[in-house]
Amino acid sequence: MIFDELKTDLEKVEFLQNIMISVATGGVYDDQNYKLLRQYFVDNRTTTDGVPKFVRTSRDLSQFWSFIKVKFATYQERRNFIWSEFSLLMDLLEEKSSKPSDTTISEGLKSFDEDGIHSIWAKALDRRKSDPEGAITMARTLMESVCKHILDSSRVDYERDKIELPDLYKLTSKELNIAPSQHTEEVFKQILGGVSSVVNGLGALRNRLGDAHGKGKMQIRPAQRHAQLAVNLAGATALFLIETWQFKNNNG
Repeated sequence: MIFDELKTDLEKVEFLQNIMISVATGGVYDDQNYKLLRQYFVDNRTTTDGVPKFVRTSRDLSQFWSFIKVKFATYQERRNFIWSEFSLLMDLLEEKSSKPSDTTISEGLKSFDEDGIHSIWAKALDRRKSDPEGAITMARTLMESVCKHILDSSRVDYERDKIELPDLYKLTSKELNIAPSQHTEEVFKQILGGVSSVVNGLGALRNRLGDAHGKGKMQIRPAQRHAQLAVNLAGATALFLIETWQFKNNNG
C-alpha cells in the first residue's frame, strides 16, 4: 500500500493533495489511501487544524466529488482551490520539519541584514523544494552579496560587474585574513582551504545546475537534495564570513 511507503508527513500530505486533484480533474479514485491519509491528519493533534474543511467533511472520495463538481466548473479552478486550501497544512508541516541549521543561520543573517542579505537567504530556503534551480542560483547570489558588502565596507577595489565568485571570495578571504596562504598551522590551512573549495563548488554547481543560463538539449536538472546542499553550504559560509568580519571590526 502506498500509504506505508510515504516516509514523512510532507510526503503524505502531498500525496493526499494529488489524490484529490486526480478526482477533481477526471482521474482515478484511490479511496483506500485517501481514507488512511484523511484519518491520519485529522487524528493528529498537530495537524488537524490545518486540514482543509472539505477533507474533514468528505469521508470518502465520492462525497468529495459531489462537493467539488458543483463548486467549480473547470479543472484549473478546482486545482487552484485545492492547492490554496492545502497551503495551511503544508506550511505547518514545513515549519515543523525545518532544520536547526536553518534557524541558526537565519538568526545570524537577520542580525546582519545589510543589502537584503537575509531576504536572499529566505528566498533560497523557500525554493529548495519547489524550485531547486532557483535555490541554487540564490545560494550563489547570497555568497556574492556578502562578499561584495564586506569588500565595499572595507573599501577594497574590484570589478563589480565582471568578477566571478571564486575571485570575489579570494579578495574577501584575504581582507579577513582567512585565506589558506595567510596561515601556517596545517589544520587551519586545511579548514580554510575547504571553505574556499566550497565557494568554488557553489559557483560551478550554479553554472551547471542553476537557472541563470540557458539550457541545451542535454539538460541536467538538480534534485531537491542538490539544492539543499548548495543552500546549506552557502548559508554556513556566508555566516562564517559575516561573523569574521564583525569580529575584525570589533577588535580593531
